[in-house]
Order: sequence, then structure tokens, then C-alpha cells
Amino acid sequence: MTQTTTKRVLLTGATGFLGQAVLERLLSSHDDIHVTAVIRPKGSLSGQARLKQLLRKPVFKTWRDSVGKERAEEIFAERTSVLEGDLTGLASITEPFDVVVHSASTVSFDPPIDEAFKTNVGGAVGLYESLRATGQNPHVVHVSTCYVGGIAKGLRPEAPVDHSVDWNVEFEAAIRAADTAQVESRSPERLQSFIEKATAQFGKEGPKSVARAAEEARQAWVQDRLVDHGRTRAQSLGWTDIYTFTKALGERVAEEKWAGVGHQLSIVRPAIIESALRYPFPGWIDGYKVADPLIMAYAKGALPEFPGLPDSVLDVIPVDFVVNAIVALVTQGHRAPSGELTGETDIDPQAAYYQVCSGASNPLPFHQMYENVREFFLAQPLEDSNGNPITVPVWKFPANNAVERGLALKEKLAAAGGKLSAVLPATARTREWTNSLHRMQTGLGSLRTYVDLYQNYTRTEMIFDDTHTRRLDRALPESAPEDQHFDPRAIDWRDYWQNVHLPALTEMTRAYGRLKAASRKRESRPRGLKSGTDVVAVFDLEGTVVSGNIITQYAKLRRRELSPVQWPGEITELLGNAPTYVKAERRDRGEFIRAFLRRYEGVSVERVEELMNGSLGRTMEKSLRPGALQRIEEHRAAGHHTVLVTGSLDLLVSPIADLFDHVVAGRMEVTDGKLTGYLATPPLVDEARAQWLKRYAEENGYDLSRSYGYGDSVADASWLSQIGHAYAVNPDLPLYRRAKKSHWPIEDWRKA
Repeated sequence: MTQTTTKRVLLTGATGFLGQAVLERLLSSHDDIHVTAVIRPKGSLSGQARLKQLLRKPVFKTWRDSVGKERAEEIFAERTSVLEGDLTGLASITEPFDVVVHSASTVSFDPPIDEAFKTNVGGAVGLYESLRATGQNPHVVHVSTCYVGGIAKGLRPEAPVDHSVDWNVEFEAAIRAADTAQVESRSPERLQSFIEKATAQFGKEGPKSVARAAEEARQAWVQDRLVDHGRTRAQSLGWTDIYTFTKALGERVAEEKWAGVGHQLSIVRPAIIESALRYPFPGWIDGYKVADPLIMAYAKGALPEFPGLPDSVLDVIPVDFVVNAIVALVTQGHRAPSGELTGETDIDPQAAYYQVCSGASNPLPFHQMYENVREFFLAQPLEDSNGNPITVPVWKFPANNAVERGLALKEKLAAAGGKLSAVLPATARTREWTNSLHRMQTGLGSLRTYVDLYQNYTRTEMIFDDTHTRRLDRALPESAPEDQHFDPRAIDWRDYWQNVHLPALTEMTRAYGRLKAASRKRESRPRGLKSGTDVVAVFDLEGTVVSGNIITQYAKLRRRELSPVQWPGEITELLGNAPTYVKAERRDRGEFIRAFLRRYEGVSVERVEELMNGSLGRTMEKSLRPGALQRIEEHRAAGHHTVLVTGSLDLLVSPIADLFDHVVAGRMEVTDGKLTGYLATPPLVDEARAQWLKRYAEENGYDLSRSYGYGDSVADASWLSQIGHAYAVNPDLPLYRRAKKSHWPIEDWRKA
């Protein structure tokens, strides 16, 4: 009987940037390895389905092409399997493993404190307790980060981090923090503040919209609270952020629960991981990594300055170097250095430490990285939205407080602009200004993120030793090809930035840009209306189909009805009450309509009908917007059911009723032939219109996902959001912002 020599590897984090590269390398370069990946189901996809999807990713392309697609699929099926589940609730491990590679981790520097602890600490606890329960003794390769030492200066050794923080106490406190934040967010005072802000922003959409926005604000408050809690707690103990803090505690879990009880443990600490230098191909990267958002913001001209130290060392390492170090430990075994651990610690020397970094052996000063980036984008600039090349700014690296003061001032100006935009009338100029303000606020938000998070990595005075790692590299077999080595001294930084990383990053950015441009083109392209009898096209009236509103409509009617003696008094009273009407309209569209239509009390129905059939009706027909007429005809030609819905009175829309298949308007009670000023039913606006529309579609067999809606006010947002094809027509500024956010087309119907 022949004994199998297959080495069995358990891999966590296989779907991540580093994990998928480790998986590819183990399969492509070593025929004697079987990999079991710990993958949790996601949505409708099982863990097995998610694993199978990895084979189609670019990281596997070189290997797929070399062995052929069918053979690659066969090898992948034969030499991989899945252990479904989450590390924090991992089921018993029943299979034997020779090596465990633990690379699962949160990918954010600034997650909520409970999420960071559950993933980086709780995940490690779950894994090591499950392994210990099996009685096995696999060699564990635990992936951490160079920055676990926290805020420090000088040379950082490949050794345990010297700290006395109790990970168990911190873990329990972090989990309790989430419950505490939830309780605090539900205090009457905070709930009231959420309601007030939601009412100010969404009151015109209706009470359900206000409630939904208030709850979203509460949840956002909890999220921000937990993020701030994590950042502050980490900094209070000497770490830059919650990511590095929890990674340090994850190391301590591994040291105590695995190395501390006699098992083999190798801790791999990468520096800032970026695109591959050599393998699977130069420039391979899977989405933006740590330094990339900073680089691309600079390339787009969005970072006029940055508070980094120009002579600090930016410790960057290509991803294939990290992968190669991990694979060397998997294949060559545990190499605990004897007599080289430094610092006072009770941790068992069964643990070995490997810092895969460049700062000590091949340092990259921040100013050198900046110069390479600047040179590249001056020669190959990105383009702005108009196709013009973007000239990147010159950084002078001022003191941190100078950048902070400038940023704080701009944030105050942007906040003031946001308040002003809420009360400005909607014009082409104010909409463009709103767009500019939004871009400014987005840019400031990004800059704030970069300043708060990235400066800790661009102002560091730490240098990471890599003696053990380079010794591990020298121990590779002489036959090992160059692309399996990981000595950082082989990196030519100028060549890496100019010819490898930045071209790959730029192409990825441009690919994203092409996708966005194609999406915008589809949105702006004139859309042919598909025929269908199950489609309803719903039109708002005032400001959408016709110019003017119920106030101007009333004024025109009364001007014709009243005598020259009566008219001045009427217009004076109307103007005097204008502030009251404006306040009511801002609070609630229905409240405004009720209040204003009370002015019709005592008006003769016969006289209104006479005017609407005569001069006032002709005036209304002339106020029809050309774009509205054109769109109504298009819908009718396509066989769609056209509906006009308005809060105005049915008497006042009769001149244009024949344009639509159905008109839904307000109706006022009549006594002795005169209007009473009281509506027979509540105004059909905002959420009331949304409820009506839903029922109308159900009763008449219309498919709202294929239907169309046209409105001009944010009060229309609640019902427009129910329709598959929502359009903002000459929108007010709040609806304009909502349309931009929801990607609704924006049209001007003042012309055809």
C-alpha cells in the first residue's frame, strides 16, 4: 500500500486579495498540496459556489492559460474543497491538516469596534479553539501586519509585541460597546434630534419618509459612534487605529492559544501590500489597496496638499512577495529562530516572526514615492469629465496643523453652503451650483478620511526589521525560480511605480470610468418607449405638465372674477399671507394645499366652469410645456395608460383633461352652488399618492416596474421611487439632489 504524500492545507480568507493569490500559488506551483478553504455562504451563493468563482478571476489567468481551461478546472476540483462557515462560529474540524494559513481579516482601517474585534480577534479565537479540539498539531501561518507595534519610533524587531493588554477584556468590552451604542441612540433626546433633522430634510415627502430617514440617521449615528469608539480606544493604548490594535490582539490570541501550548506558529507581518511585481503577472491587483485611493485622488487633482513627512519611509511590498513568504513557510516548514526573540514576554518561543517589508533593506522615502507618482501622471495624465488632461498639484508637505486648519475652514464653508442650498429656488444656475457643492463636499470627505487615516502611515518613524524573512528567502531551494523569491532588495522602486503599479492602477481606474461613462450614456440616451398595455405613465401637474402653481392659478382666476375695486384688496391679502403659505409648503405639501384652497370659499362653481371653458382655459392650454405634450403623445402612441394626478381641484384642470386617459384631482364640497373651501377628500400628494398609485396599479393590472412617472418636487419622490422609470422634470433642488443620488433622468420640458 502506497502512502500518500499530499500536504493538506486549511486556508482562511481565500476570497480576499491575499488569500486568492495564496490559493493560486499553492495550486499552480505545487502538485502535492490540497487546499480546504474556509468560506461562508453569501446571499444565495454557497461557500462552494464562491470558491468555484475564484477560478475565473484574473489571478488564475496565467495558470489557466498555461494548462488549459479544462485541465485547470479538473485540478481545481481535485485539489480544493470547502469548509463552510464563519470563523467565529466554525463547526468542528474533522479533517487532518498539515498546515493552516490564517489570512482572514477585516480590510478596513476604521471599522466599528465590534466588527473589528469579531473578525480579527474573535475569528482567531474560533479558529484556534476549533483546531485544539481536534487534537491535531498543524503548523499555523498567521497573517498579521507590520504595524501591530502601535505608535512607536525606531527599529521594530521580528518578535512578539511587548504589551500587557488583556485581549479577552477588550473583546468583551467591544461587544458590549455595540449594545451600549444601540441603547444610547434610542434615548428620547437623540431620537428627537433625528426626527427634527429628518423632518427638515424629508418632511415634504411624507411622515413615512421622515420616519425612515430618522431611523437611518439613528443607525448611522450608531455606526459613527462605534467607529469613533474603536479609533479612540486604540489610540488611548498606543495604536494608530482599531485595525492595527485588533491585529496585535489577534497575534496574542495565536501566541497564547497555539504557540503557548506547544504548537508551531509562524506569524507573517506584511507591510502595505500593493500590486504584484512579477507573479501571476506584473501589476496584478484586485481592486484599490491601501495607498491607491490616496494616489488616485492626487492624480485627479483632489489632493492639493497632504500632511506627510517627506523623509519618512513608506513601507510598501508587492503582493507576490508576501504570497511567496507564506508559501515558503507552508512548503519548507516552521523555522523558529532560537535566541533571537527580543523584549520581555512570556510567550513561548515556538512562535516565529517574519516581517515582509522593504523599509530596512530597501527603503522608499515618501517624497520619492510622491516624485514617481507626480512624474508618471504629468507624462500620462488622467482626464476630467470634459476630456481635458488633469495637471497634478505640487505638494510642499506643510506642517500637519496647516493642512488641518485649511480643511476645517473648507468644511465649515461647505456646511453653510448645504444649508443655503435647501432654501434656494431651482434654476439652471442653482442646480449647477448644487452639483459643484456636492462635488466639493465629496472631495472634502475624502480628504478628511485621508488626513485622519493615512497620515499615520506617511508620517511614521518606524523601520521594520526583516532579517528572519530574508533568511527564509535564502533557504529556498536553488532550483526555485526568481518569481518565487521575496528579498525586497530586488525591487527597483522607480521601475515598480513607473512601469508596474501605476500603469495597472491607471488602467483599472479608466476601466471603472468607462463603465460609469457607459452608464451615463445609457441614462442620457433618448429612450424609445416599448409598447405595452400593462404600463401606466403618471404625470404631476404644476411645474411638470404646466408652468405655474396653484397660487398663480388662483390669482388668474380671481383676477377675472373680481371687480377692479375688489382685486387690489385680494392681491394685498394674498401677498400678506404668503409667508404663512411658504412655511406650510415647506413643512407638508398637503397642509399647504388645504390652507390655500380655503381661499376658494364662496366662489361660484358656475363662474369657475365658465372661466375654464373660456379665457382662463385658453391661458392654461398655453402654459402647457412642449416637452410634456411630446412625452404624453409618445406614451399614448406606445399604448400606455396616461394619468394626470394633482392636488389641484378637478374644476381647474378640465381644459387639459382630454390629453390623458384618466385625471385624478382634488374635489371640493359645494353648497348652494358655491365652493365651501373644504376638500371632500385629503389631497393626493407625497405618500398618499404613493399609496394610491400602488393600489391603482394592482386594481388595473399595471406593472409599476415597467411604468413611468414624472414630477418636479421632492414631494413627488415617495411615489416616483415606486416606479421603474422615474423622471425629475425641471426639479426643485431637493428633488434634483435625490434624482442625482438615485440616477433618475433629469429633463427640461420647457422646450420640446
